[in-house]
Amino acid sequence: MRYPAGKLKTREQIARIADQLHGEGKTIVHTNGCFDVLHIGHIKSLNEARAQGDVLVVSLNSDESVRRLKGFSRPVFPEEERAVVLGALECVDYVVIFGEDRPDENIKAIRPTVHAKGGDYTSDSLPEAPLVKSLGGRIHILAFHDGRSTTSVIQKMREEEAK
Repeated sequence: MRYPAGKLKTREQIARIADQLHGEGKTIVHTNGCFDVLHIGHIKSLNEARAQGDVLVVSLNSDESVRRLKGFSRPVFPEEERAVVLGALECVDYVVIFGEDRPDENIKAIRPTVHAKGGDYTSDSLPEAPLVKSLGGRIHILAFHDGRSTTSVIQKMREEEAK
C-alpha cells in the first residue's frame, strides 16, 4: 500500500523531522485519535488543528490500541488504511502510528508547540496536558461537533442494519 507523499513516519523519523522544524521556528501542531470511520467532525477538527500552526502531525492509534480502548469490534478499518485516508487529507502533514493507549511517547518525540484535542475534553481533563505543558507546548481544545462521533456513526449503521 502506498502512503500519500511519504506522510507516514515512524516515531524515530518524526523526532528527526520535529527537530528540524523546531530549528526552523515552525509551529508544530499535534493531535491524536483512532480515526476509525472518518466523518465530518474529524475533517472539521483536523482543519481547525492545522490552522493553529505550520505543520500538523497526527498520532494514530494502532489496531491493538483501538481494540483496548474501544472493544473487540473495533477498529472497523485497519491502521494501514486509516493512515492512508488521513495522509490523503491536505491539512495533515504527517501520520505516526502508536501502539500505546496514550500518545505520550509520540508527544515526547515531537514536542509539539500546540496539542489539539476534541471538544469533549477540557484542558484540565486531558490526560496528556501536563506532559505537553512540561515540554513547553500549549493545549488547544477543538470545537465540539455534537452527534459526530465514530461510535455514534457505527451505532446508527447497526440500527439501520437491524431494521
